[in-house]
Amino acid sequence: MKERKIIHIDMDAFYASVEQRDHPEWRGKPLVVGHDVERGVVSAASYEARQFGVRSAMSSVKAKRLCPELIFAPLRMNVYKSISAQIHSIFEEYTDLIEPLSLDEAFLDVTENKKGIELAVDIAKEIKKRIREELGLIASAGVSYNKFLAKVASDYRKPDGLCTIHPSEAQKFIDGLPIESFWGVGKVTAKKMHALGINNGAQLRMSTLEFLTLEFGKAGQLYYNFARGIDLRPVEPERERKSVGCESTFEHDLIIKSSIVIELYHVAKELIRRLEKSGFKGYTLTLKIKFNDFTQKSRSISKDYPLITLQEILPLAKELLSDVDLTNHPIRLLGLSVSNPWEETPFRKYRQLSFDFK
Repeated sequence: MKERKIIHIDMDAFYASVEQRDHPEWRGKPLVVGHDVERGVVSAASYEARQFGVRSAMSSVKAKRLCPELIFAPLRMNVYKSISAQIHSIFEEYTDLIEPLSLDEAFLDVTENKKGIELAVDIAKEIKKRIREELGLIASAGVSYNKFLAKVASDYRKPDGLCTIHPSEAQKFIDGLPIESFWGVGKVTAKKMHALGINNGAQLRMSTLEFLTLEFGKAGQLYYNFARGIDLRPVEPERERKSVGCESTFEHDLIIKSSIVIELYHVAKELIRRLEKSGFKGYTLTLKIKFNDFTQKSRSISKDYPLITLQEILPLAKELLSDVDLTNHPIRLLGLSVSNPWEETPFRKYRQLSFDFK
């Protein structure tokens, strides 16, 4: 089998970099995309802001406390989407096998590329150069023989990074990789791994498949493979929509039950609008709640028919809400999503009523 050539392109501080590009007076200064209000949340932070400890998803109040000189730029999603499309058009000049992960990052399979360039690293260099010259923005790139390693490589020398992990060097690289750098290992999983004595790739590789599966379920197989440089997932140009959702962050915390139900109604109405616009149909409804201390709860319920109307969704949303203890827990955010895509087949399995507790 021919060795694959995978590139992962990741725009550096994308939203913030666009704002600094379009506003020269902000260049070199700590900047975030978000609103400087009590309930505001940071959507993106420039590298100058990150030096103060400011990060995306942080509250605007905390960000400003860390960096009093912080510049707040309003979110301009239409601008970011337009620039993302321009970046995508550059990708298309090299390959049609493009898997977008978000507006600012994507995988490219350049094993067979349109320009007949032999080395994937040369393609990555060209793409980085064109993004800089044509759009005035900086991208980092990772090159390897699978998606896991290409993703890790793109993060390795940020910002403006370019890193290639060759098959002959992969195992040594993985062995020295901190466990936090593994794809799919978040803060909670990393903490558990540390408690189990797994701090890097070498220690992860010493763990048996049985042990990892016992401790981490299905993800155990993924970690077992990654520790050995194995990732057979293809670059998928067309990704099936898995869910449709929406959420609302409130100006003031919700405490009164009637107020919570009213806001839940408005979130459900917005969800219906998005379902109608996308044409998506699914069997599972998920309620997401974020409290004022930033802890989260989620509840899910599945039915044996697609959830597409307010009459179907709102009662289920209320049922899920009733299962959450709201006593002395002011609510900051409510979200609803429909997942588990509907398939037009005459023989679907009956789906039992189920709850997912987290």
